[in-house]
Amino acid sequence: MKNLKKIVLLTLLVCAAAVSCKKDNKTLNENISQLGSLTVPLNQASIKLTPSNAAASQQFKWGSATPDDGGLVLYEVAFDKEGGNFTAPVFKVVSDGGGVQPQVTISHKDLTKIAALCGINSSSTGKVSWTVISSKASSRKASGETRMLQLERPAGFAEVPAELYLTGSASEGGDDLSKAVKFKKLEDGVFELYTSLKAGSYQLTDKQAQAGRKFSTEGALIKEGTQVVTVSGNTKLYYLKYDFNVASVVEASEIQSLGLYMSAYASEIGQLNYTANGTWKSGIIPVTFYQFSWGRDERYKFALHTSSGIKYLGSSNTNNVSPVGQAASYFYLNQVSNDQWNNTYKFNPSADNKSIIATVNLNAAGAYTHSIVTQ
Repeated sequence: MKNLKKIVLLTLLVCAAAVSCKKDNKTLNENISQLGSLTVPLNQASIKLTPSNAAASQQFKWGSATPDDGGLVLYEVAFDKEGGNFTAPVFKVVSDGGGVQPQVTISHKDLTKIAALCGINSSSTGKVSWTVISSKASSRKASGETRMLQLERPAGFAEVPAELYLTGSASEGGDDLSKAVKFKKLEDGVFELYTSLKAGSYQLTDKQAQAGRKFSTEGALIKEGTQVVTVSGNTKLYYLKYDFNVASVVEASEIQSLGLYMSAYASEIGQLNYTANGTWKSGIIPVTFYQFSWGRDERYKFALHTSSGIKYLGSSNTNNVSPVGQAASYFYLNQVSNDQWNNTYKFNPSADNKSIIATVNLNAAGAYTHSIVTQ
């Protein structure tokens, strides 16, 4: 009997709650007053976009909307082509604070995307319109005001590749996309590659699949499309560096040699031979530490000779300790200065008056690194 009374009581409470909810729903006021004026940026403001600068941004501000019942209002900034009516904006972004604040800061990188969506090509200037949409529950209201913004796009791509590969008959992987050679990503839109090219053709792609975007180079420019780059003559080694933020070939240098540079002798004591996939390996190199009055010197780094000059590859540490017992990161390679002594490594003490084999790995599989094996 007691259980039955409890069940009846719970049922009555549930029903009362449901009725209360229905009453609340009926009285919910979703009305929003007219949005305040758009304030920043000024109408017809002109912005020269620099998407490669991560810190570059533009703030947008407007007056707050006031709901009839004093509740919370959320905001979005909407963009459309010049003359558009915002029925289908090309881009929308929620305001700061999860949509609560009457302002938002938009990066130049995103503004470049917006410019592209509005039909403004790279190295061109055009206009986009923007407004603010306020919402409360299911009610949405666009500002009665719109403003124009003039955007100047630099050379470059609005959407830079997340990854980059080299493929084609001239490449080490041939025409098989699954074997396309991967570039190392240095930062957003910037890639580099140490590779060989033989007679044939190649192109760039952002995927190891037919659906990937395709790119090619023409002089110092990067262009999107199915065109290919033709290579003639004997197989040669190259260092390639591309910046898609500005659609530019930063460097395309022929690699002539890679030497093991010993600081105390101020010269290269041996050469490494290219194998494949950004890897070099030496033959047997005799090593003799240099005798100073204070002791024997064992410092070294690598010298990569290219048609653009010598690139020294060494340690991120200005002064190094013995490699014995050090982590794998001790052997990581970085582009360093031509200073005779700084940013060098030290041979294992066991290498003195012995021979070594050096291996250098400059591919995208991981950190650039090297190894020294005493024979």
